[in-house]
Amino acid sequence: MAFIQLIEDGADGDVAAMFAKVEEQFGEVTNFARVFAHRPDVFKAWAALNGAIRGNMDRRRYELATVAAARVLRSSYCSLAHAKVLRDRFYAAPELLDIVIDPERAELSPVDLEVMRFSEQVARDAASIAEEDVDRLREHGLTDLEILDVALAAAARCFFAKTLDAVGAQPDASYRTSLEPDLQEALTTGRSIAD
Repeated sequence: MAFIQLIEDGADGDVAAMFAKVEEQFGEVTNFARVFAHRPDVFKAWAALNGAIRGNMDRRRYELATVAAARVLRSSYCSLAHAKVLRDRFYAAPELLDIVIDPERAELSPVDLEVMRFSEQVARDAASIAEEDVDRLREHGLTDLEILDVALAAAARCFFAKTLDAVGAQPDASYRTSLEPDLQEALTTGRSIAD
């Protein structure tokens, strides 16, 4: 499930508290939590950063931006996790599959499509972003603060996704039953789902 040893249940102190919080939120102690259990202080800082970013954004926009960045990063784990939120809260599975496979042809608003494009560009090559790219977001009604929020969401995804992939953490086996097979296939762009 990873190239480094995963911390198993039975931990105490900060790790036990972290596991309890993750289990409450996700219904299980996830592989990502078992990786970060080696450094619970880093996970706590990540959770605070991610919470601050997400807390300033419309949740659907945050998830679209995150999935767009995760797919460019080839992070199966993050793609599956955030697509599941989109499926559970905002889209039926067929709609979400269209968004994942080809956002340009999906029934997205122009602003949603531009947010996804920008997030992809941040994840792929942020140094290539020009003022015109930011201006396109403004033309779709985003304020400078909202543009910064999209950039923060995509950039933060780079940290989390690359950390998990660098240590070989596989997406949790629960995605095999919690997401439709066609979504699993479309979202597994990197590491395979754990058995």
